[in-house]
Amino acid sequence: MVSLPSKHKVFHVTEFNGSIDDIKQSTEELPEVGPEDVLIKVKAASLNQRDLMILSGVYPFPTKKNVVPCSDFSGEIVGRGKNVSPEEFADGQRVIGNFSVHNLYGPPKRVDDSLGGNIDGGLREYVTLPSFAVNKIPKSVDLSWEELSTLPCAGVTAWNGLYGLPGAPLIAGQTVLALGTGGVSAIGLAIAKAAGAKTIVTSSSDEKLAKIQAELKVDHVVNYAKNPNWSEEVLRLTDGRGVDIVLENGGSGTLKESILSLTTGGQVSIIGLIAPAKQEDMPDVGPLALSKNAIVRGIIVGSKALADDFIRFLSQNKIPLAIDRVFKFEDSVEAYKYFKSAKHVGKVVISLN
Repeated sequence: MVSLPSKHKVFHVTEFNGSIDDIKQSTEELPEVGPEDVLIKVKAASLNQRDLMILSGVYPFPTKKNVVPCSDFSGEIVGRGKNVSPEEFADGQRVIGNFSVHNLYGPPKRVDDSLGGNIDGGLREYVTLPSFAVNKIPKSVDLSWEELSTLPCAGVTAWNGLYGLPGAPLIAGQTVLALGTGGVSAIGLAIAKAAGAKTIVTSSSDEKLAKIQAELKVDHVVNYAKNPNWSEEVLRLTDGRGVDIVLENGGSGTLKESILSLTTGGQVSIIGLIAPAKQEDMPDVGPLALSKNAIVRGIIVGSKALADDFIRFLSQNKIPLAIDRVFKFEDSVEAYKYFKSAKHVGKVVISLN
């Protein structure tokens, strides 16, 4: 039996106006453990772009008031509800939370059940979740708590972008293009390299490109500030063929160049919306997609089943999960400030370990 405190520390987003000063810590009772729940002692959490969107009130999906942020966290089981057996979830079992609590298989059927959005997330010392909404981490996965905290949203999104389309998974010898040097791109590039694919990454910073190329052994880098029509450079780097998969996190502002970067029959996985186009500059996606026989699909992270697939991959492949910087739990506000500065390459992690 694990000895538990009566109270724990929690961070809330108290207003949605973009001010990091509205991320406030409080001391509260431990969350109630329902009969089907597990109690998790959080070991680490990591930040995603959506955490800034939620803070600014521009996240396009439902968000509860006074939400506990962070969809991405890792932890260990320290308690169970009466209907959850210790054989199924033993004390000390490593787990991560499923981003969309009820999305167990296939595409999500709802958008109101994401951790750190409409359901309280992991920036706290203890979390309760239904036992069906957590993924176990086997001993064969050799990752730290901090590395594990990057998996639920960023990791599974990258995995879905590469392997989630039925009948068209990434295969060795193909080429993957990732936009930007954030967490999803970094993890996607690491997965692609481990799978035997060629990799290309874009950024407006030569410094960031040099860092991610060195850390992840990326094959080619493209500075889009120096190459505004960067699809032409991508085609040059691929001898005119184009890439098989684009991890597209810009949205409407970069979608045209992403489609133009494709090989015939390639796919664009839209995983973010950080570079929206002005209304007058919106791309005419129909003819673009038709000209490339392209598949363009939106991705909201992925199911628990996809997360389990990714975990099995990690049990057989040790990949670098690029962590830029780790902050202490009490310095969570500073972590947000650093993340908002966009100086990072890869993930920004908050450690409770």
